[in-house]
Amino acid sequence: MTDRSTAVVTGASGGIGEALARQLASKGHRVVLVARSVDKLSALASELGNSTLVLAMDLSEAESAGKIVDTVGPIDILVNNAGYGDFGPFAQADAVKIRQMMNLNIVCLTMLTRLALPSMLERGHGRIMNVASTAAFQPGPLMAVYYASKAYVLSFTEALAEELHGTGVTATALCPGPTASGFQAAAGMERSKLVVDRKLPTATEVAAFGYRAMQRGDVVAVPGARNKVLAASIRFAPRPIVRKMVRKLQEAK
Repeated sequence: MTDRSTAVVTGASGGIGEALARQLASKGHRVVLVARSVDKLSALASELGNSTLVLAMDLSEAESAGKIVDTVGPIDILVNNAGYGDFGPFAQADAVKIRQMMNLNIVCLTMLTRLALPSMLERGHGRIMNVASTAAFQPGPLMAVYYASKAYVLSFTEALAEELHGTGVTATALCPGPTASGFQAAAGMERSKLVVDRKLPTATEVAAFGYRAMQRGDVVAVPGARNKVLAASIRFAPRPIVRKMVRKLQEAK
């Protein structure tokens, strides 16, 4: 893969997506920034250089994946980072927001991967990074749909990685824990015990870890020793205890 390979980053207007875009640009890749905010993307593009392409669109819309591939052409590195969460009891959640979250977190990621993958396989090289979360390893009371969507991303990426073995194309699931990225404010969970009074890793730190893991071809990449231990220990804990523990951690402090 050449230094001037084309890297598409969704959700690039802030947080981990922006940090990943910066990481890729610093390594010499031509970066395509995708998100809704044209102003934020344009400002970032001006920093990253003239070869950066801005695609401002709502990725929760059905035709968005096709528009990206039609505009960009062959993609060498695909970073499916776009996604958001929603905090609170499922019965009180906004139905439109739930649908949009599923479209963004699951449908767009899946379809963009499907559309970008054949040309990668034809050329015999490519990198796919799907940004999941440590939420993927357990159910998440009070963020039920978000946790379930990230479990899908992890399972999908692991299955895809096995299918791609030996092709020259790799798939990596980046599974960060709570990160200082603006996600908590957008999800309305600033007072959750998961994040309040905790020193969180920066988006830049998570992006650097994720980039290295992607380049190595790691299938599952969990940044941080604490997150690794928690993700591994979940499989040995009784599910009823896991559900209660996660709810207790999620509740507002």
